[in-house]
Amino acid sequence: MRALAAILVTVALLPGAAFAASAEKGKALFVSKGCYECHGFVGQGGAGVKIAPDPLPLAAMTAYVRNTMGNMPPYAAAVLSDQDLADIHAYLESIPKGTDYKTIPLLRDVK
Repeated sequence: MRALAAILVTVALLPGAAFAASAEKGKALFVSKGCYECHGFVGQGGAGVKIAPDPLPLAAMTAYVRNTMGNMPPYAAAVLSDQDLADIHAYLESIPKGTDYKTIPLLRDVK
């Protein structure tokens, strides 16, 4: 409950300034900071939860990354800046959704 309260307070206190985010930089950061190790190269999940193609809103993602108390370690701004998180978020948003199985004839026609 304290973790949730900390996240909500952090979200409320985040500045409203928007970042000019780069999906290309975000992808490089996603790999170099090790996010892929738990979340997979395209955020599909693995040891960590699925975070793409529909990531949390940037403010909520930032609050979680800064204050997590679960298996994922918290990342301070000195390690992963707000701009870095905005870039990672842009990368996660750029990942296309998978194909709907109903558009694949072999899967659609199975009964």
